[in-house]
Amino acid sequence: MGNHPLIVIEVDPLQPRDHPVAKVFYRTLEFTSSLAVLILTLPIILLQAIIIKLDSPGPALFFQKRFGRSRVVRGAELIGRTDLVSATGCFEPEKLYWLPTTFTFIKFRTMYVDAKVRFPDLYSYEFRSHEEFRAGFYKLDNDPRVTRAGRWLRKLTIDELPNLWSVVMGHIALVGPRPENPALMRHYTAEEMKKLTVRPGITGLAVINGRGNLCIGGQLDWDLAYVRDRSIWLDLKVLLMTIWLIFMRRGAF
Repeated sequence: MGNHPLIVIEVDPLQPRDHPVAKVFYRTLEFTSSLAVLILTLPIILLQAIIIKLDSPGPALFFQKRFGRSRVVRGAELIGRTDLVSATGCFEPEKLYWLPTTFTFIKFRTMYVDAKVRFPDLYSYEFRSHEEFRAGFYKLDNDPRVTRAGRWLRKLTIDELPNLWSVVMGHIALVGPRPENPALMRHYTAEEMKKLTVRPGITGLAVINGRGNLCIGGQLDWDLAYVRDRSIWLDLKVLLMTIWLIFMRRGAF
């Protein structure tokens, strides 16, 4: 993170909490469904791995640290940390805060393994202002870093199948905000850090409302809308819309 400490926000005591029974039911449902899809799509997964290996040098899978759901800690544990800064200016020992955590994100590799060496400018993640950051894009159309096979895998969205393993492990949910790249977190405001108060998801409101066509700010706004309005019925709607969009190939590149 360099000289850019992460903003840490206080826990809102009025924030709605999931009912324990609902949490167990939801977790059981997403665990069993994700494991079933992984097993059923195993032939596709193996075929993808072979195609990627034949198309370009490098491993078939791509691993990266991403931010998941923050955990709740007392301010006393955060006092003295130089990599964090309180949204209110200081950490109060007895108050509760959301402490950002990371997990290992996994998907199929769709870019050249030496992309950072060949296209360093696309990995600078430097912005002159927060407005410029929000106007940026996570993905580029005709991205030169993407391999020939990667373009087709992205259009079919099957490069995301390994994400289901992260659901099985409990790191992400089926529906939730985008799991963020640590290199971009230093540009978040305190308000935008609220997206880390719930588990990230494979799909979400940003996916069904523009996906790769949305700028960073647009995706963040949809992520925050999900945090405010999340419910089982909203998750069901997002899942059904995602399936339809996958077949239509909208916003996938």
